[in-house]
Amino acid sequence: MFLGEEAAAQFQLPVLETGFTADDIQEWLSDLFQSNSGSSEGSTRAVYSDDERKKRRMISNRESARRSRWRKKKQLEDLTEELNRSAVENQVLKNELNIVLNQCYLLWKENEQLTSEYVALRTRLSNLYRILGSMQMPSQ
Repeated sequence: MFLGEEAAAQFQLPVLETGFTADDIQEWLSDLFQSNSGSSEGSTRAVYSDDERKKRRMISNRESARRSRWRKKKQLEDLTEELNRSAVENQVLKNELNIVLNQCYLLWKENEQLTSEYVALRTRLSNLYRILGSMQMPSQ
């Protein structure tokens, strides 16, 4: 082949991501370097007929469409997972909010009761001071 083992190893990761085989990439790179390195005279580049070019283009388009469908499917799966995680988190937060609201209501009721007791005790204390004051006045 045109590229050595070391150069081919560079393309191992993109091959997995794009769906291209190592042979596909090897062939494309070979074609690319051959077309750029030689002159038009005596070129070793293969000349394809119109039908062969159409066939190769159709195969390339099918592969591209397959990769595109795979990416969209992966994106949909990722979004679905995120939606499910968000729905669970939302339910947990709603539960926590209900607990806090219940605690707030209980504290409000307790505060209302304590305020009522405070007013009653303050009134009673005021009455006691008045009684005490009226008992001390005649002795003067």
